[in-house]
Amino acid sequence: MTSVSSANPILTPPPLTSTSPPSSSNKSSLFFLNSSTSNIPFPSLSHSLSHSRLRSHQTLFVTNVLKTLESADVSVSKGRDLDHVGSKPTILVSEKLGEAGIELLRSFGDVECLYDLSSEQLCSKIAQFDALIVRSGTKVTRQVFEAAKGRLKVVGRAGVGIDNVDLQAATEFGCLVVNAPTANTIAAAEHAIALLASMARNVAQSDASMKSGKWQRNKYVGVSLVGKILAVMGFGKVGSEVARRAKGLSMHVIAHDPYAQADRARAIGVDLVSFDEAISTADFISLHMPLTSTTSKIFNDDNFAKMKKGVRIINVARGGVIDDDALVRALESGVVAQAALDVFTEEPPPKDSKLLQIENVTLTPHLGASTKEAQEGVAVEIAEAVVGALRGELSATAVNAPMVPAEVLSELAPYVLLAEKLGRLGVQLVAGGSGIKSVKVVYRSARDPDDLDTRLLRAMITKGIIEPISSSFINLVNADFIAKQKGLRISEERMVVDSSPEYPIDSIQVQISNVGSKFASAVSENGNLNIEGRVKYGIPHLTCVGSFSVDVSLEGNLILCRQVDQPGMIGQVGNILGERNCNVSFMSVGRTIKRTKAIMAIGVDEEPDKGTLKKIGEVPAIEEFVFLKL
Repeated sequence: MTSVSSANPILTPPPLTSTSPPSSSNKSSLFFLNSSTSNIPFPSLSHSLSHSRLRSHQTLFVTNVLKTLESADVSVSKGRDLDHVGSKPTILVSEKLGEAGIELLRSFGDVECLYDLSSEQLCSKIAQFDALIVRSGTKVTRQVFEAAKGRLKVVGRAGVGIDNVDLQAATEFGCLVVNAPTANTIAAAEHAIALLASMARNVAQSDASMKSGKWQRNKYVGVSLVGKILAVMGFGKVGSEVARRAKGLSMHVIAHDPYAQADRARAIGVDLVSFDEAISTADFISLHMPLTSTTSKIFNDDNFAKMKKGVRIINVARGGVIDDDALVRALESGVVAQAALDVFTEEPPPKDSKLLQIENVTLTPHLGASTKEAQEGVAVEIAEAVVGALRGELSATAVNAPMVPAEVLSELAPYVLLAEKLGRLGVQLVAGGSGIKSVKVVYRSARDPDDLDTRLLRAMITKGIIEPISSSFINLVNADFIAKQKGLRISEERMVVDSSPEYPIDSIQVQISNVGSKFASAVSENGNLNIEGRVKYGIPHLTCVGSFSVDVSLEGNLILCRQVDQPGMIGQVGNILGERNCNVSFMSVGRTIKRTKAIMAIGVDEEPDKGTLKKIGEVPAIEEFVFLKL
């Protein structure tokens, strides 16, 4: 077997043992992949697209990525697309940055600091600059990239989140985006602990009371932290630092994070548990999870109802993970005794927000990263990333820089979407608090394994697995780095099969080891969660779940049902969905033996409500089902 080279090889153990049948030849290799931030716009290919429109989408995809390739390869000495060849690059800093970072930038280029620019002012000036550095206040929209007229090569976000940068537009206009994800860690963790302790002892409330001329010792009796259970929701850099400090306060710390490494948690003295166990047993809950489609308003009425009465909540992560109205109701009912919030869905929060009016809520104006040391650290980190990018170097904090030859991109375009969809399906099928640690990807192709470049596909599977429950944005540049940080190990196996060599790949199979599944039928005989797909007419299809064959387009959303194989099942489920105005786009039934068990895969355009899903589950012949967002 020949080991397949990795874009960023961290560790390459001996090749895996072949699992192919005797009639097939295969090659396999093991990679430790990793985490960071990046987003690549891929065309959403509809089954109704004509072949000409499909080619048009693929051409746009390749063109956009090629622009990024060019921007990532910029060398200042070349002065590409500039009429100021040989001059220093120009850098605009639109929000206050630590002096150490400014000095580093000035040693390399011409720096102009223009703060509090309106969007119109930014658009009018941006064509004069090669790089732009922002914090969270400046919105780098599509209009900004359009106004840059191709001059802007790098956008640096001094901080972690990049919600204020239009990544798709950046990629389309060939602009590299980098951020500074590490320098704020300690500051954010310290602020979380400060809020936890001050909330427990009513520091803010008693301070306000005394300044109003009162002396209310009996009113502001606090609670001790010793022996209390703290649930850390998100065990990344900040969450783990919070856990360390809480252990020093003699708290019992539990954590929930799908990617947390058990040995790393044990080394700190932290128990990894499921989401429900964490929120239902904790006395204090500290939020350190990213804001994604999965975590948006995850702390809602349903989850507040699962909590121990009198729980206290701290949030220094993202405001949108909490449903503000639900939190107000939980505070008023006494389910939540107190809350301490540093971040808000809308910043600053509206003056009529009820959270501003409730005494047992402690509020700070997004101060998590606001220490002198953190500000200097962020300034240096982002300055180094921007200077490196302008020199043509690639950074682990680059968020939108795929690096694949144009001819490979053109051929793999439809398989890119399939790879991401399979990763996204896989992570949604995993159950329990252990998280995903080991993934094996099997590519079946008629081509020689040495002629098959799967780096982009591997990155997209990583993207599909990590992005739904992480703030990381994954691309080819940072996929290995991010997966390694998350403790995710991905092996690849390439099998030669008897099919047409005209197409680069016959099928992609994703196997996730040592996990529980929300849909037991997705677990094959070898104990691995197993899903497989292929591209048909340019559209990704799911073709296998566990040991069951299916055939359903991976568009919209998907319902998987395991049922007794008997007449009328399609009609029963179809009628339930039809009654609730939920349109079925595809339906496929796979079975192992006639009249025993079968899996029905149903593609639906809309997301069924809870009542509809409950009714499907109540059909007597349905033994299990799961709803999956694609």
